[in-house]
Amino acid sequence: MEPGHSDLPPQLADRFTKAFARFLRIEAATGVLLAVAAAAALIVSNSPWSRLFLSFWETPVGLTWGAVDFSRPLRHWINDGLMTLFFFVVALELKRALVRGELRNRRMAAFSFAGALGGMLAPASIYLGLMVGKSGMHGWGTVMATDTAFVMGALALLGSRIPSSLRLFLLSLAIFDDVGAILVVAVGYGSALHWSALVLAAGLLVTVYGAARAGIRGVPVYFLLGVAVWLAFDASGIHPTVAGVFLGLMTPAREWVSDERLHAMFERVIAYPKGDHWSGDTPDRADLRRAGRAAKEALSPVERLELTMHPWSSFVIMPIFALANAGVRISWAGIGDPVLVAVFLGLVLGKPAGVLAASWFAVRVGVAARPETLKWSVLAAGSVLTGIGFTMSLFMAGLAFTPAMLSSAKIGIVAASVTAGATGLLMLFWLTFPERTRPETDS
Repeated sequence: MEPGHSDLPPQLADRFTKAFARFLRIEAATGVLLAVAAAAALIVSNSPWSRLFLSFWETPVGLTWGAVDFSRPLRHWINDGLMTLFFFVVALELKRALVRGELRNRRMAAFSFAGALGGMLAPASIYLGLMVGKSGMHGWGTVMATDTAFVMGALALLGSRIPSSLRLFLLSLAIFDDVGAILVVAVGYGSALHWSALVLAAGLLVTVYGAARAGIRGVPVYFLLGVAVWLAFDASGIHPTVAGVFLGLMTPAREWVSDERLHAMFERVIAYPKGDHWSGDTPDRADLRRAGRAAKEALSPVERLELTMHPWSSFVIMPIFALANAGVRISWAGIGDPVLVAVFLGLVLGKPAGVLAASWFAVRVGVAARPETLKWSVLAAGSVLTGIGFTMSLFMAGLAFTPAMLSSAKIGIVAASVTAGATGLLMLFWLTFPERTRPETDS
């Protein structure tokens, strides 16, 4: 084989696309971009352009046909539509990890699941305890979720000093966390149920399952079915983003073409002599096209969709969400507001306490296993980072609070996320100094 012929032919555009692809692979890039978007929203919201910026997100967008008005503010399309795609990607990641990835070991998965469960119940309990009998009590869901991008970006800042077992624990915990949060949204923050629309949504999901079982592989078919499922949930009174979770978890995690079949097809193509015989309606061209389709189908639908959509979710959807939702006028007069205090303490104290206590208990009773390379002290420090609720907390706050309370909740979320991030990073930095990384005795 001639040198260089084992790769695709080079193009001028590769100089730019490959550099951009390297940037997308940097874990910290998502967190940095999200932080920039959030900072920009906060700065503009407290500038002379505040009124124009905040009113822009309330611009009505949609279709009107006679008496039918299917329009809503731009912010709602972002929170209800784009965030459905975000949760779809989260569900894909969870499905891949459980079936083919790091969480195939059920006791390891139980370790992360227990941490996520504790990290949802403890902060909600603190919030409810502080807000009992007060207006805003309904906002307990705001303190239950973790921002995956910010947590992974924070860990990336410390590089190889962070054990991979902590990265896996926090990543899987955050994924469980996000799925749990959207289920809380569906149950706790929906409107009155319309059973006919709910039955239609269930029927459409059964259709999606049947299409997959029948071997239908066309993306446009599933896109149209997915839109129909979203519309049905939107009409049912359940928050439509739950459609993303259902569709992601239903995506097949097994490849259609095995490695043996793929190799056999490529060997058949390679056996043809060199020449210009690939054009026309010939058997060799049919073999080439069949091998190309097999190469695509050698990856499972879960993996293909995750690879395709993850950059869009991380570098487009989440920054747009931050721009649309992080804007809030900051006033020192409201620092002691009960909602602000309850949100802050729920995230900063409740999240790490719940994660650590529940994961320890799960190991103690034998239902979960802690990785040997993950010390309890490092896990405790990493758990502090779960108090970075940002994206999901803002999402749930927009559903839970009235406009009068939303500003206080947003300030509490931003303050808690900054505090949890800085505290967790400092603790991890101190614990991972070489002279401190000695074996730990566990009880």
